[in-house]
Amino acid sequence: NGEIVQLSDTLHAVGIQGENGAEILIHVGVDTVEMKGDGFAAFVKVGDQVHTGQKLLTMALDKIKAAGHERTVITAVTNSDDFSKIELTADGMVQAGEELLTLEK
Repeated sequence: NGEIVQLSDTLHAVGIQGENGAEILIHVGVDTVEMKGDGFAAFVKVGDQVHTGQKLLTMALDKIKAAGHERTVITAVTNSDDFSKIELTADGMVQAGEELLTLEK
């Protein structure tokens, strides 16, 4: 749960300020900024309050593949130095609402 604090103009990345203080960046695709938003849709805007499992972004996997880009979703804790422990609790494909990682202050 948290607040949308960043949404790229090309809709390939979103930043969330979590209720727990975590700054999360979700980047869909690799080098997909080059697609200038083609094949991407956002379901949130900066300032929105979001909750676990809520749809944030979608990407057209076929368009990304046709453009020669990886269809990987990268999730990063951009303020990881603020936490004493970050543990990955899932790997590979995850479903909406599934725990991905745990953080300790």
